[in-house]
Parts: sequence; structure tokens; C-alpha cells
Amino acid sequence: MSPLPSGFALPALPYLVGLLVTAAVAGGLLYRRRPPVTEATATALTPWMAAGGGLYALFQFGAVPSAVAPLFGSPAVYVSVGVLAAIVWAAVADRPAEGWGRTTAPGLLAGAGGLLLASTVAAAGIAAASSVGGRPDASAGILVVTLVVTAAVWAGLRRVATVDATGSVGVLVVFAHALDGISTAVGYDRLGFGEQTPLSRIIIHAGEALPTAELIGAGWLFVVVKLLLAAGIVALFEEYVREDPTEGYLLLALITAVGLGPGAHNLVLFALV
Repeated sequence: MSPLPSGFALPALPYLVGLLVTAAVAGGLLYRRRPPVTEATATALTPWMAAGGGLYALFQFGAVPSAVAPLFGSPAVYVSVGVLAAIVWAAVADRPAEGWGRTTAPGLLAGAGGLLLASTVAAAGIAAASSVGGRPDASAGILVVTLVVTAAVWAGLRRVATVDATGSVGVLVVFAHALDGISTAVGYDRLGFGEQTPLSRIIIHAGEALPTAELIGAGWLFVVVKLLLAAGIVALFEEYVREDPTEGYLLLALITAVGLGPGAHNLVLFALV
């Protein structure tokens, strides 16, 4: 069994070279500008993460123009969106790194990412109108359940651990992995979707082997594992964030992206097919 997710494929060489060059340029800009990393700027990356997952779902549905489609497969789409986010972040590096005003770095970074996410959702809505099998109701239900579960897990986590330093980024870690876990479970148990990631498939298959599978499905075990991991990571990062906020928030943002990208992808895909 391949350790790579199904659907993982590098774009054709001209696209790959162009993507790597632009990624190097964007990385160089960030290194030169060195924008401050704060709780707010890390949180402002959230819409970019969700947009990446949504754009990949549009690619799978065939709703991306062929001329640029190779840039929206997996993993290319996450690099493509990451390049755009890096360029915007570098451009606003001299703005205040705290606050959500229209002239602050978090406000501008989140605003640009929000426009990309809104455009992605709008494109998905147009594509869904021509689809006969989409389940936007399921996507909406998953999102509502995820918000409730996130609130409950965060409240419980605050009772047993100190997580104040992680702030909104810690909440996003829990939300992202709750969304990934719940959407994966619903997709597998209720909507007939498979799981692309090998490790996730192993956990889900373990759930199928349990006596509870016939009653509540196989995906619940994956949800529990994701929630426990997310809560544990946030608790462990509390001291790290206090000692080194720059590295701590960046790593938490990366961990958020690992859950939010696939979770957003699932929501958009379920609404389309």
C-alpha cells in the first residue's frame, strides 16, 4: 500500500518548475521581509487553508479551466495557494501585526484570503447547480456539528489543561481536525465516499472491526482519534507558545492546515458530487 494519499500527483514538468520557482521567490520575500508572527496573523491564514481544500475539490469535479488545472491538483494546489498567501503576507509585513482593522496585517491577510475563499465557494455553488448528486445539506450539517463539537472539546480542554497562550490558534487546531474527522466519518459511513489517506483508512478499518460498526458506523473511531490528537497537541504547545510565540504559532498554523484543508475539501466535494 502506497504511503501517499490517493490522487497525489505532481503536475507536468513546466507547471512544476514554474510552481517551484514562484514558491522559492515567495519564500525569499518572506525571509527578507520577516513579517511578525502573532496570534492574529496565524489566525488570518485560516481562509487560505480552507480555500486550498475547496479549490482541490473543484479540480476533482472538473470545474477548473484546463489551462491552470495542473496547479489545482494535490499537492500542487496547496503550494499554489501558499505562494499567494506568502506574497500577500510579505506585502503587508510593515503593517501592525495585531488587531483586525482594515490597515493591519491580520486584517489585510485575512481579507485577501477571505476573497479567495468566497470566490471558491461561489464557484462551487455555480458548479453544484449543474450537479444532480450533490449534498450541500450534508456539508452544512457537518459544519454545524463541527462547531458544536469544537465548542464542547475546547470547554473540556480548558477544564483539564492551561491553553490560554494558544488562543484562537488553539481553537482553530481543534476545529480543523474536528472538521476533518467528522466530514470523513460522514462521507465514509453515510455518503459512500472512500478515504484517500492510508493512515486514516487504517483507523477507519479498525473501527469497522469493532462491534459498534453496525450501530454507529466505522468513522467514529477516526473522529475520536482526531479530537484526542488535536486537544493533546494544543495542551502540549501551551508552554512552547509562551516561550517562543513565533515558532509556536507557525507550527500550530501548520497543524491547523493539515486538518482544515482536507476538511474544507470534503465539504465542497460533498456539495458537488
